[in-house]
Amino acid sequence: MADGLTSLPIAEEMLAAASESGLDLRAVLDGDDEQLRATEIAQPALLLVECALRSTLSSELDVVAVAGHSVGEYAAAVAAGALAPADAMRVVVERGRAMASMREGTMSALLGIDADAASEVCGDAERETGEIVVVANHNAPGQLVISGTRAGVDAAARLAMERGARRVIPLNVSGAFHSPLMTAAATRFAQTLDAATVSDPLPPVVCNVDGRPVRSAAELRERLRAQLTAPVRWIDCVQSLVELGAETLIEVGPCAVLSGLARRIVPGTPTVSVSSAEAGARLDPAMVAG
Repeated sequence: MADGLTSLPIAEEMLAAASESGLDLRAVLDGDDEQLRATEIAQPALLLVECALRSTLSSELDVVAVAGHSVGEYAAAVAAGALAPADAMRVVVERGRAMASMREGTMSALLGIDADAASEVCGDAERETGEIVVVANHNAPGQLVISGTRAGVDAAARLAMERGARRVIPLNVSGAFHSPLMTAAATRFAQTLDAATVSDPLPPVVCNVDGRPVRSAAELRERLRAQLTAPVRWIDCVQSLVELGAETLIEVGPCAVLSGLARRIVPGTPTVSVSSAEAGARLDPAMVAG
C-alpha cells in the first residue's frame, strides 16, 4: 500500500506523529495486509498514503479546490494547508480509535436506486422496526450506502429490493459509520479535533457534510466535527469541484475508486488517478488544467 512512500519527508513526519500517538504504523505497513482492514489502522494508513502521494505532485498544478471522501477529507485539509501533516495524523489516529470503539450496527451498498427512493426505504424501515437506518454515502447516481443497526439495515435492504434496487451488497465494516450511531464516537473525537490547530484552507476544501466549499478554519472545523454522524454527500462534492472551475479531477490515493465515481457524476470531465510516487512524478501540469 505504501511502496516507495514511507521514505518521503512528509511520510517520516507522519509516521513519527503516529508513533507518538501509540500507533506503530510503519510496522503495520510492513506487515500483514489483514491488519490494515481494522478501522483504527486503515484510517491513519490511508491518510499517510494520500498525503505522501500528494507531496509527489508538482507545485505548479493550478488547484482550484480539494475534497476527500470520509477520512480523505483530512488529506484534503493537509493539501489545503489547513492542517499540518503531523497534526492531521494525530487527529485521524484518534478518529479511527473513536469510530472503532462503536461496534454496533453495519452498512450496505444499494445499487440501482436513487437518493429519494433510498431515503424513503430507510424511513419506512425505521417505522417498521423502530431501528435506526439512514443513507450514509451518496457515492454516485445509483450507488448509495445505508448505515444503521443490523435490523434496520436488513429491513431497508429488503424494502429496496422489493422496490426495484438492482443489488444490495453488505459491507465488511465494524460499525454504522456516518449515522446517528456514531454520536458517542463524535463526542469523544471532538475533544481531539478542538485541540488541533486548524488554519484557513487555501484552496478551499469542499466538505462531505454539505458538498460546499469552505474557506475558513472555523467552518472547516465545524464540518469535520459533524462528519462522523452526517452522510458523505460525494455527488455534491464532485459537482462543486467542477462548478468551482476544475477542468480535470485528480484522484490521489491507493486505488482509482473515486475516479470511477466521478466519471458517473460528471461525465465528460477528465479524471487522472495517481496511485504511486512514480505516477505523481510523471504528472505534467501542462497536461491538466484547473
